[in-house]
Parts: sequence; structure tokens; C-alpha cells
Amino acid sequence: MAFDYAPAPESRAVVDIAPSYGLFIDGEFQEAADGRVFKTVAPASEEVLSEVAHASEADVDRAVRAARRAFGPWSALPGTERAKYLFRIARVIQERSRELAVLESLDNGKPIRESRDTDLPLTAAHFFYYAGWADKLSHAGFGPNPRPLGVAGQIIPWNFPLMMLAWKIAPALATGNTVVLKPAETTPLSALFFADVCRQAGLPRGVVNILTGDGSTGAALVAHPDVNKVAFTGSTEVGRQIARTVAGTDKRLTLELGGKAANIVFDDAPIDQAVEGVVNGIFFNQGHVCCAGSRLLVQESVADELLDALKRRMATLRVGDPLDKNTDVGAINSAEQLARITALAEAGEAEGAERWAPACDLPSTGYWFAPTLFTGVTQAHRIAREEIFGPVLSVLTFRTPAEAVEKANNTPYGLSAGIWTEKGSRSLWMASKLRAGIVWSNTFNKFDPTSPFGGYKESGYGREGGRHGLEAYLAPAGPQGDRAGTTSPEGDR
Repeated sequence: MAFDYAPAPESRAVVDIAPSYGLFIDGEFQEAADGRVFKTVAPASEEVLSEVAHASEADVDRAVRAARRAFGPWSALPGTERAKYLFRIARVIQERSRELAVLESLDNGKPIRESRDTDLPLTAAHFFYYAGWADKLSHAGFGPNPRPLGVAGQIIPWNFPLMMLAWKIAPALATGNTVVLKPAETTPLSALFFADVCRQAGLPRGVVNILTGDGSTGAALVAHPDVNKVAFTGSTEVGRQIARTVAGTDKRLTLELGGKAANIVFDDAPIDQAVEGVVNGIFFNQGHVCCAGSRLLVQESVADELLDALKRRMATLRVGDPLDKNTDVGAINSAEQLARITALAEAGEAEGAERWAPACDLPSTGYWFAPTLFTGVTQAHRIAREEIFGPVLSVLTFRTPAEAVEKANNTPYGLSAGIWTEKGSRSLWMASKLRAGIVWSNTFNKFDPTSPFGGYKESGYGREGGRHGLEAYLAPAGPQGDRAGTTSPEGDR
């Protein structure tokens, strides 16, 4: 007899959500200049969590001015002093990790188990890691005296709000830059909570500024003439718009965009281990992962065996309340994203692929989509070409390693890939042939602050994480380096 899981809810009382939040500019929460606000909603219940200020172009200008004023004193600090602030931030994040995990799951919809065990530890780890680099920049390989760029405008997505914040803010501060960050419209709360973390850590005013709003806020930030560096994580479509805006200016730009990763399983792979990797690759965070293994390429000789095992495993996934510690798959982040996932799944059926999902009782309120896989998929199907950004897996087969490489690379994206085989030589050969920024061998979705992350082709350019992540925020010494941080015609204004 199989035992069922009793509910194991995490208390939402551990985090205090204010009824309204302002913009965090120059160390203080302030109302938007025009008084505009918007509501942020819990995707699991459609409950309004809070009302948040909507930043206008005037607010963007205020925040950039604050960051510019703070840049001189902040960049003049010795690296050892900047490191102290990053260490404090990391420790405060650790101390308040339970609050932050609950807040992230409420606002985003992801399972508390993932927020608690993945998002928060990695967020703190990035601040610890880059704190260690702050006094060693001349040894990072970017010249003997690299200089900060100035004001960094950073835009992060809704799938990993805290992690993406850490990926961007930590290296920017370690290298002596100041920041204006815009979180996603649907997940602003953890970034606003982070503003309080900065105050608790004693970070000087204006070093970090946080503006909430929609795409118009982000566009104003990208276009502001006194921003020296733009970092964006999000869709390829928006990335193209940002690249066009920045073109012809002297702003530095890094883009981490979409993906359509191949998870490749060979006939000698341990089936049970591979199935766990496939499940983690596509159903982790409801498939809201840019590097999700959304295309499963399995060798023909083991396709039936692997699919049977995969379906058995999918039938055990628990979909439901993100605050229940037993939940494997939480809520889709928004009604808009649910509509996109639904439309692409229906297109897969219409184009002749065979759809399968385990029996699953979805909650009556909120935004939900059952874990789903498609077989009989060809490379012409939309579900094999377009980024679904949801818990939907497309299964294709191959016969030879060369065919696997050809199918894996047959995509406009190039962010990640996974290889499952017991042969180390095959893993290395495949990795050398795959056009992907990161290739995992016998694992998937493993992240570490010491390792660079980024893509090729329509998955963007530039790297975040590791020593490589420092380069995007540094100018080499010399004539250009001496101008770092004062590249706008307005100067310090």
C-alpha cells in the first residue's frame, strides 16, 4: 500500500508584507512622481499581496542621479571595504532566508522547497563569492588596474527574482559600480525586501536603487544617457529591443535571453538517474527556466524503456500549494504566461504530436498547468522550436551521436544542454560539438557562483558568474579606463 503525504505547510506568518511599497531611491522608499501604482498577485491563489509604486521616466532619472552621486565615494573605497558590505549583505540574507523563501514562493508561485533549498543558498553564495573578489580585481585577468564603469542599469525576470538580483548586483558592487535595478512586474516583492537588507547591512545611500514598474520603466532605464552599463535577463524579443536602443552608444551590454535546451540520453546511461535529470531539467520551477531541458533527445534503442520510467516518475509529482513542503510543481507565474503555455501545448496537439500528462487534480483558483510531455515530435513542430517556458517536454529520438548533435544544435538558441552517458570520452566529444554556453554531464540545472553562465546565438552574449562575470562591469586601465563612470555628456550632473 502506498502512503500519501500529509500536508506540510510553511507558515506565511514568518514574513510581514506591507500593504504598499514605494520606490527605493537614495536609501529611502519614495512614492512615484506621478503617484501611479500597480498590484502584485499571488499566482497560486490570485490574492493581491501588495500595492507597489510604478516608476516613470522622472523616477528613473531620480534613481540614476542618486546612483551617480554615490558612484564617486563607493568606487573610491578600497576593495576590502566594499567586500565588508557584500559579506554583510550575504549574512543578512542567510539570517532572513526563511522570510525571503516564503515571500519568493508567495509572489512567484514556486515550491517553498526550491526557494528554501536552491534560490536562497545560491543568492547568499553569490554575494559571498563576489565579496572575495572585491580586493583582488587586479588579479582577475582584466589588466593591472581595472576600473568600474559607473552606473549599471539592471533588469531581471520573474522566474528567479532573488537569484537574478544576486547574479547582477553582487559583481557590480564588488567592482565599484552603483546600481539601478528593475525587477519584473509580477515579482517585485523580494527585490523590495532586498532594499531593506541593504539598509540593514549599512550600504551607503544610492549605491543600490530599486525601481518597480512595467516594460516602460525598463525601457526608460535602458535609454537613460547617464547609464554606463545595461544588464538584462529575459526574453529574446525584449533583448533585441534593448540591443537596438544601446546600439550607437558607448554603453556596455550583456544579455541573457531564452533557450530551448536539449537533454540528450544515450543507450548506456543509467535510466533511473537520467529520468531524475530529465524531471529536474524541465519541471524544476514549473519549467520557468531559461536553460530548461525542454527537448529530450533519447537514443532509439532505449526510448521506450526511458519513456515508461519517465511517465511513472511524472505520475508521482505533486502539484499544488507552493507553501507546502511536499509540493514538486507550483503555480504558473501569471495568467499571461499560462495562456502562452496552453496555446503552445494546443499547437503541439494540432500539429500531430501525442500529448500525455499524469492524472492530476489542479486547484480551482490560481494559475496551474499539469506536467506534460509530447511524443511523436519532429523538429518542425512549434513545441520543438519555440521556448514554452512551462512544464512541457518535447521528446525526439536519434540513432547516432552525430545525429544527436545535429538535432540539438538545430535551434536559434544556444544556452545549455545535458548529456547522459557512462562514457567520459563521449561526453567530452559531445560537449565540444554542442553550440551551448553551458553543458552538463550526467546532471542538469546545477549552478555555482564560481562558474560562468551565458549563451550563444539568440540566447544572448556575455557571461554572469565566476571570474568572467566581473568583466562586464570593468573597464581596463588606460585612456578609456580613465573615463570609466563619466561617459555621459551630463557627467556627474
